[in-house]
Amino acid sequence: MEKGLCFFALGVAGALLLVFLLDLFVGFPFSSNTPPDKSSPFVLVDIAGIIAAGIVGYLGFNSLRDIR
Repeated sequence: MEKGLCFFALGVAGALLLVFLLDLFVGFPFSSNTPPDKSSPFVLVDIAGIIAAGIVGYLGFNSLRDIR
């Protein structure tokens, strides 16, 4: 059960990291209506999401290491 929760946390962190990186660099899925010559108004939200996903991923990995 504990290993499953750790793997689930790693999976969620990876998925959110992918979504925030896609939004930051490509503008998909959240910033698709922003004109190409302007930056998205949510760049800080993307950066905060990337940092949060990294923290959750680290915590999941560290917990998985403690369980093994």
